[in-house]
Amino acid sequence: MEEYLLIALRTLFLYVVILITFRLMGKREIGELSVLDLVIYMMIAELVVLSIESPNEPVIRSLLPIFLLMAVQIGLAYFSMKNKKFRDIVDGRPSILINKGKIDEKAMREQRYNFDDLLLQLRENNVVNVSDVEFAILETSGKLSVFEKVKAKGEITIPLILDGEIQEDGLERIDKTSLWLRQHLKALGYKDIKAISFCSYQNDRFYVDLKDIEK
Repeated sequence: MEEYLLIALRTLFLYVVILITFRLMGKREIGELSVLDLVIYMMIAELVVLSIESPNEPVIRSLLPIFLLMAVQIGLAYFSMKNKKFRDIVDGRPSILINKGKIDEKAMREQRYNFDDLLLQLRENNVVNVSDVEFAILETSGKLSVFEKVKAKGEITIPLILDGEIQEDGLERIDKTSLWLRQHLKALGYKDIKAISFCSYQNDRFYVDLKDIEK
């Protein structure tokens, strides 16, 4: 009886610990977890299970690696926010599977995405006919964002600058060059590309957001 009571108390204690740990690690939906997030969450879950199944072992043996993994996840998340190249490696980049009504088979092969997957997600977006799709973008979360022709208002938003770095693939989509971008931004009063946090282009208009000044 004493052993079962110990297991129950340990379970409740670890429940509170994990609740606080996940809260500190940030709010993210399951579908938005990166590979690193998923691995860390799985390892923490396994450590909790082992701790509950071994009531005779000191609970600190489970808490130490849990807190270490939490610190690793927070550190990598912060580094990912500051470094886009690292973020691209960890989270990947969105892929346009249907571009202006045409299926990009090369992009599908790169993502190991078959036509059954495409049709399934189109149906989940209440799209029956592929010919009705103007753009279909496979997000880093694995979700397919669909823009139908009859609902699309002009072009989709194309990111041209992220974290102070020009996105060459974005420029290629609109058949423009980095020189063209710099000239237009300079005309709008933005001379320093590095000072721009986010810049997008849609329907011949720019949206520019400057980086926050860190004190």
